[in-house]
This record gives sequence, C-alpha cells and structure tokens, in this order.
Amino acid sequence: MKNNVLVGAFLCFIAAVSWGAMFPVAHSAFNHIDPFYFTMIRYGVVTVILVTMLLWKEGKKAFRLEGKGLSLWFYGTMAFTVYNLFIFWGEDLLGEPGVMVASIMEALMPMISIVIIWVLFRKRPHSFTLTCVIIALIGAFMVITKGDVGSFLTATEDIFPNLLIFLAVVGWVVYTMGRDKFNGWSVLRYSTLTCLLGTLTAGVFVLVATLIGYVSVPSIEVVTTTAPHLLFMIVFPGLIALLGWNEGVSVLKPINALLFINFVPVTTLVVSIYQGYQVTVFDVLGTILIIITLLANNLFVRWQKKKVKVTQSSYQRGLRERTSS
Repeated sequence: MKNNVLVGAFLCFIAAVSWGAMFPVAHSAFNHIDPFYFTMIRYGVVTVILVTMLLWKEGKKAFRLEGKGLSLWFYGTMAFTVYNLFIFWGEDLLGEPGVMVASIMEALMPMISIVIIWVLFRKRPHSFTLTCVIIALIGAFMVITKGDVGSFLTATEDIFPNLLIFLAVVGWVVYTMGRDKFNGWSVLRYSTLTCLLGTLTAGVFVLVATLIGYVSVPSIEVVTTTAPHLLFMIVFPGLIALLGWNEGVSVLKPINALLFINFVPVTTLVVSIYQGYQVTVFDVLGTILIIITLLANNLFVRWQKKKVKVTQSSYQRGLRERTSS
C-alpha cells in the first residue's frame, strides 16, 4: 500500500511539473510554428501511441463505445479541442506574458471546479473555501494585469486570448469531472477514446482554420526545427501527464492529488527565469497567493472530513452504549 502511494505521488508530481514546463516550451516553439498545427502534430502522435497501447493491452473490445459515444465525444472535445487548442492559441496571442497567464489559469483548476459544482449542482461551498477562491482569483488577476489594471481594462485585444485560456481550463475541469461516468473503464481506455474523438474534432477545427487562411500547413523544415519541443510535449505533458495524473488520482484520491497542482506555476516560473523571460513581481506574488489558497483549502477540507468522521464515530459509540444498557 505504501509503495502504491509513493508511485501515485510520483506520477502526480511528474504530471504537474510537465504541465508547468509545457508553457515555456510551447512559447519557444511558437517562434517557428503556429499553435494549431503544433497541437495537432503533438496529439496526432499521442493518439496513435494510445490506440496502439490500448489495442495491445485490452484488445479490440476496448474500442466499443457501449452507447457512450456522445459522452466520450463531448468530454474528448472539452479536453483535446477546447483545452489543448485554446490554451496555446491564447498563450500565443498574448506573447511572452501568456506563459505565466496560462500556467496560473491551470493552477486555478481546483478552484474553478468548486465554482462549477456550485453553479451546476447548487452545492454552495463553505465560506472558508469561497474566501480561498476569491483570493486565488485576485492572485490570477495580479498575474494577468501585471499590476496595471487600467491598461488591462482598456487593452481590448487582450480580452479574447485571456478568455480563450479561461475557456480552455474550464474544458479540462469538465473533462476531469466526466471521468466519474466511466468508473468501470480503465484509465487507458477512457484516455484513449476521448483523446481519439477529441483530436478528430480538433482536426476539423484546424482544417477550417487552414481553409480560411488563418493558419498554413507547416513545412518539413519547420517541423524539424520544432521536433525537440514536440518530442517533449508528446512524451511528458502528453502521454505521461495524461495517464500518470489519472492513475495518480485513482491511488491518492483527488484531495491529495490536487496538492501537486501547486508545482505547475512554480515550474513555469523556474523554467521562464532560466529561459530569460521577464518575470515580474506580480507573477511571483500572484503565484504565491494561489499556492497558499490551494494549500489552505486542501487542509481545511481534510479537517472537515476528519471532523465528520469523529462525529460519526462518537454517534455510533453512543448508540452502541445506549443499546447495550
């Protein structure tokens, strides 16, 4: 059991660090290739690898949709079209500041999931959790505006890319929440089928963008130049992060796994500094605020669960005592 926990923690750590590093790596690649074809090449390869793995491990029967084709397509589109295309599209439009904005939005996923559950299922979060959400949003706002709120509000050209990144993150949160609807399925099967359907949808999106002249098919030289970036994105944020995170969550449970999200903005900061990007004091302060709120809310949820267990145990003990007397 202890070994399983260590493996789960290691997988979540590698996934979070990979996600944190992918934004600076992608930004570097966007000097040569557009985010549309960068994403399509990356996940086209990931899809082929996943399909091969699933066929080898579980056979042809694992590709049966079992009446869940529409759900698989929806969740796959949320992850591999909305998230993977939009987050890098928005990052590219923002330029260098988009690296930290995308990373911070990613770190907000646990808080965004709380808001989604509140809105869709009318489950109002505890006041402490709600306070953490607000403080985390303030931290994100610091990173997005770089402390210059006036310029941000008047810079209408920044609204669209920030909205793209936000929608992308919401898409991944929805995809993660959808995993519960496929409890009888292996991590590999759910990941493969959603990736396959979502990437096909993304392919249609990129085809339309190409036909209208928004992007163009990259040359062999461009693909060769960005090959190291693509290799990293395929192996780590693609395969290892996708499968490793889902497996890690199943071992550690979401409350423990979410702690590793803290490594996303931290890794982005470290890699950005190493690459020579201009990291501002607002990037650092905003990141610290989000990390503190994530930790605080996680500890609070743990305390609440422990409190409920103690209360239930006391009630059952009292019930037994009254019954025996």
